Amino acid sequence: MLSAKKIIALSLLEDRALNDITSDLTIPKNTLVTFEINAREEIIFCGAEIISEVFLQLKKSTKFKNSKLDLKILVKDGAKLSAKKTIARGHGDAKLIFAGERVILNLIQHLSGVATLTKKFVEALGNKKIKILDTRKTIPTLRALQKYAVKIGGGKNHRMNLSDLILVKDNHIAAAGGIKNAIEKIKNRQPSTDNRQPIEVECDNFKQVAEAVSTSPDIIMLDNMRPAEIKKCAALIRKKSTKIKIEISGGVNLDNIKSFSHLNIDFISSGYLTHSARAVDIGLDVSRLVPNSKNRALN
Repeated sequence: MLSAKKIIALSLLEDRALNDITSDLTIPKNTLVTFEINAREEIIFCGAEIISEVFLQLKKSTKFKNSKLDLKILVKDGAKLSAKKTIARGHGDAKLIFAGERVILNLIQHLSGVATLTKKFVEALGNKKIKILDTRKTIPTLRALQKYAVKIGGGKNHRMNLSDLILVKDNHIAAAGGIKNAIEKIKNRQPSTDNRQPIEVECDNFKQVAEAVSTSPDIIMLDNMRPAEIKKCAALIRKKSTKIKIEISGGVNLDNIKSFSHLNIDFISSGYLTHSARAVDIGLDVSRLVPNSKNRALN
């Protein structure tokens, strides 16, 4: 899985940050500016280290290794910010700041959007006993950052990749010839030690739930079910076992999540948190430094 440092390095390469022809042609060498990164709407902020790391990587290049930059980040990840709240401020070489501007904004706007949306899900549900989970429905290469943003927003991470947790979905069930066959194959090949991977089974209806319960998985996912059907399935699962966790998924959104808050379940998972989060409005505002003037940018 790509780390934040690798994602940033690839993003700077994609943007040709060391070949900003507009800045190179219009801005005199060693031009200094002050800047602020500001929230322009109410958000849950995520991405403080992104700002620092982008400038750090640019400073390691031959082009910017001697460029001046003073930076102060004023908020922590998870902070609830109002519109016009300053996230970071500083002063330094204009070309360096402009080289990193778009990569910084693209990433923190998106990550803050994921964190903000996740917080809205948690608050709309209004039941701390039920945990909001993400999924693998993430933007390719950005999974580590997106799942971090979900945690910042108050959610929990589901499996990170295909090697993390055994999740028997509808296509596995069809290919294996049924839930019992699929689980039997897994248990025959899994070590009987504490190192075994947890087993989760996706069920679309009550009949599948009854079959799944008999195999004693660790988690049963109730997929695309209405609250009344979920209540019926959950009652069966709880009657058969108090150890099996219950997850629901499919079709849950901010408009209807409250209708699931009274159910006897453990998790609600939603790909919407990561694949459909709106980028929030964050901007970088610059003013030119007057030579020999007192700079109060970091105060």
